[in-house]
Amino acid sequence: MADYTEEEYMYITKTVMDVLDSWNLTTEQTVQVLGLSSQTKKRQLDKYRTLKAFPKDDLIIKRLSHVVGISDALRTTFPRNLNMSEKWMKTEHRRFNNETPLSVILAEGINGLCKVRAELDCTFAWNASAQI
Repeated sequence: MADYTEEEYMYITKTVMDVLDSWNLTTEQTVQVLGLSSQTKKRQLDKYRTLKAFPKDDLIIKRLSHVVGISDALRTTFPRNLNMSEKWMKTEHRRFNNETPLSVILAEGINGLCKVRAELDCTFAWNASAQI
């Protein structure tokens, strides 16, 4: 697990929540993307937006990294229209067998996050293929 200070981890938490909010996800979708317990309620997610950091769990941290990577790649892909991120995440793509990137993430978890990130970020895809 990365060695983040409490302040850094809180900043990451807020940033990721902002990203997921910009994708206009439901509470259930947000919980799934983050790999949190299915018992997580909306009020808990609200605390992550303002006062509390995500649990420090290796798998959650990996998911956070992928969400930030996807967000960054979408920002560079659509630099003049930030609203395209939500549209792209919810539009069917032939590279995902005519599924939406969001549905791939929800169905496949961390592997789906990797697939979506690799589609958007050639550097990530190159590094991932080099490790196989």
